[in-house]
Amino acid sequence: MNKITERLYNGIIKENPTFILMLGMCPTLAVTTSAINGLGMGLSSTIVLALSNLIISLLRNVIPDRVRMPAFIVIVASFVTMVQFLVQGFVPSLYSALGIYIPLIVVNCIILGRAESYASKNGPVESLFDGIGMGLGFTMSITIIGLVREILGAGQAFGKQILPLADASTGKMGYTPISIFILAPGAFFILSLLVAVMNVIRKKAEEKGKPLPAAQGCLADGCEGCGFAASCTGKRAADLKQAKTEGKKEKVVEEASEEAKETTEE
Repeated sequence: MNKITERLYNGIIKENPTFILMLGMCPTLAVTTSAINGLGMGLSSTIVLALSNLIISLLRNVIPDRVRMPAFIVIVASFVTMVQFLVQGFVPSLYSALGIYIPLIVVNCIILGRAESYASKNGPVESLFDGIGMGLGFTMSITIIGLVREILGAGQAFGKQILPLADASTGKMGYTPISIFILAPGAFFILSLLVAVMNVIRKKAEEKGKPLPAAQGCLADGCEGCGFAASCTGKRAADLKQAKTEGKKEKVVEEASEEAKETTEE
C-alpha cells in the first residue's frame, strides 16, 4: 500500500474520526437530521481539512513553534470563510440548515488535531491526502447517521419519500415516522448504535485472527505506538518534562543520602 492510499484508508477506516476517534461530536450530533445536511457539512469540512493541511505542511518550517496554534487557526479560518461564502452563495438552503456550524468548523478538533499531529510534521502531498482521507471518513460517518435518522424519523432519504406514510384520517396503511430520531436524542441513539456495530465488527475480526488495525497517533492512545514519536515535538517536550521530574527526584534522593551520611559521621 503506497503512502497516498494508506492516508486515505487511514482516514476512512482505520482512524475514522467519528466511529473510531470520536471527534467532531458537535456537528455530528447537531446537523445530522438529514443525509443532505450530513453530506454538506462533511464535504465542507473535507475541503477545509485538505487545503489547511496542505498550507500548514508547506509552512511548517516557517511558522515559529511558539505561535503554531494561532497560525493554524488563522489558516483554517481563512478557508472556512471561503467555504461559508460559497455555500451561502450557491446552496442557500444548505447554508440555512447548517447555520452556525459552518463557521464553527474553525474550531473543529478534527481539523486542528490533524494540523498539529500530522500536517505540521509531514510533506505537503501526504498531508493533503491525509486531510482528504479524514474528511471523507467524517463525511461518510455523518451522512450515514443523517440517512438513518431521516429514514426512521421521516421515512425519507436525501429528501425523497421512500416509505409511504400512514394516514389515520383516510385509514391508509403505511409507515408511521418515529419523530424522536430527528430530534436531539435521536442523534445519540443512532451514533451509539453505529459505534456498537463498529465494535462488534472489530471484535469478530479479532476472533477470526484478522484484527482491524488499531488507531495510532496523538488523537488515539498518546505516544505509545505512534509512528511519528521520534520526530514529534510534543513527545520531546513530554519526555523533557518527565526527565526533569525524574532528575529532581534523583537530586532529592542524593541530598537525603548525603544528609544521612553526614549525620552518621557526626
